[in-house]
Amino acid sequence: MNFQNLVTSNTGLIHLVFSILALIFGTMVLIQKKGTSPHKKMGYAYAVSMVGVLITAFMIYRLYGKFGIFHWLAVISTITLLCGMIPVILKKPTNGYMGLHFNFMYWSVFGLYGAFTAETIVRIPDVADSGGIPAQLFYNLVGIAVFITMGIGYGIMKKKKKAWSRFEKQ
Repeated sequence: MNFQNLVTSNTGLIHLVFSILALIFGTMVLIQKKGTSPHKKMGYAYAVSMVGVLITAFMIYRLYGKFGIFHWLAVISTITLLCGMIPVILKKPTNGYMGLHFNFMYWSVFGLYGAFTAETIVRIPDVADSGGIPAQLFYNLVGIAVFITMGIGYGIMKKKKKAWSRFEKQ
């Protein structure tokens, strides 16, 4: 795979770096014990990295002039990140802010995993363009892969939900 095809601008390179950092920090947040100092530090590092990912995602739109599905998903990701961070920063609503934080931040990280899945598959050497697979089928398969990724995230979240329930009233 040619690295030049992966990153087509300085903004794309910055986006890639922030994305890798967010994947690392987000994964660490998910596996760490919740509420600890390392969890909080890693969580803020994740949030800052995601802000970088999202800003550069919208800058890439401005560079190429086409607002596509990934940009609409960046809008959803922005909302998810905000809905996960605002309750824990403001500690509101006073009854249940941690539950909101856990749910939205978990989906933020798994949304990032979904985006990683999609970006990885569409960066595979021009399978759709080389005539191997019709483009519509290829992109449907990308959607299915993302759906599976998000489904795995939902299954893990459902399994972990009981352990997090003690935070629901905070």
